[in-house]
Amino acid sequence: MPRRRVAITGMGVICALGRNRQELWDALSSGRPAIGPIESVDIEDLRFRNGAQVRGYDPAAHFDDNRSALLDRFAQFALIAAREAVQDSGVQLTPELRENTAVITGSSMGGQSSQDAGFVDLYRLDRHRVHPLTIPRTMANAGASHISMELGVVGPTYTVSTACSSSNHSLGQAFRMVRDGEVEMAIAGGSEAPFSLGILKAWEAMRVISSDTCRPFCKDRRGMILGEGGAMFVLEPWEAARARGARIRGEIVGFGMSADAYHLTQPAVDGPIRSIRAALRDAELSPQEIGYINAHGTGTSGNDACEANAIRTVFGRHADSLPVSSTKSMHGHALGGAGALEAAATVLALQEGLLPPTANFTTLDPECDLDVIQNQARKLRVEYALSSSFAFGGLNAVLVFRAPAA
Repeated sequence: MPRRRVAITGMGVICALGRNRQELWDALSSGRPAIGPIESVDIEDLRFRNGAQVRGYDPAAHFDDNRSALLDRFAQFALIAAREAVQDSGVQLTPELRENTAVITGSSMGGQSSQDAGFVDLYRLDRHRVHPLTIPRTMANAGASHISMELGVVGPTYTVSTACSSSNHSLGQAFRMVRDGEVEMAIAGGSEAPFSLGILKAWEAMRVISSDTCRPFCKDRRGMILGEGGAMFVLEPWEAARARGARIRGEIVGFGMSADAYHLTQPAVDGPIRSIRAALRDAELSPQEIGYINAHGTGTSGNDACEANAIRTVFGRHADSLPVSSTKSMHGHALGGAGALEAAATVLALQEGLLPPTANFTTLDPECDLDVIQNQARKLRVEYALSSSFAFGGLNAVLVFRAPAA
């Protein structure tokens, strides 16, 4: 079967910037970060105080008590985003389509918050038993499984867990399955919910969390800011979407992967270079055709300089005029869900002809000599954009998107 074009017909989001895609876009386009004091955890003993949380979130607004008890917060975010994405797509899930639809989600940690709560019961409160639903709440595939069950989708359903590249890997796998005719539709994305004390203490021990905010590519950057949330997409063959009169929000045209084979936590430039080049080859594009990059851009000293080096190496002189931004400066680093949030930002940017900024920006680091969009969105229509995820463990995943008018 020849390769099929893959359209994005539905998108759903919940994160610190908003409870749906419109709220997300309103915040992104205005350069308004959602970073502030962590509220859901006692931070008295933490070295850092800020995070990008979904503030005021009430599970009862989305699930009844019985359903909520089955779902860790990360899985709730996955299901909420999937509901919006399917509704946005307008697709009718016939029995035949349910058999030929994939659900592929990404999560770095799964329900570690539920496991953390169990450890508190066992080791701090000496209760000798944990909640009976700890295992189904903890398992990383819970989001995918609940999406499948709620929608009645019985096609390939699984979860990818590759640290901070999880969502990009899930979207890339879904893209290829639709493109190659293995399925007729895919629901794909990722989610994360890292705000529990044990997880925060583990990140504190890494010493990569900023004491104030996230300012990627800045000379005075101090580290990353943790975030939470989820984003999901409906992917369909282009011709099928057109035939049913669907609104097409964008298109995935390429996907590239690589491994650094170098270090568990320290980045290496060769791996990102290989994944970017692989994505461009898959999309059959030259570097000069890319008009925007939504960077991994964590705000850590090592990542940002390494990523800038990779961009310079791949794009050469084109990097002088190639707009780059990191939306982690607004929605935080949602770990395994980050790529999905950044995919949503990229698709909306292409759709609206407005490129979101890197917020909190001060002074450009000379080692990150790129055309960084600083603090205010840039009005510019581009046809192709690239979104990168470079994970701990040296696992890299890069997506190439095309504007919807193509």
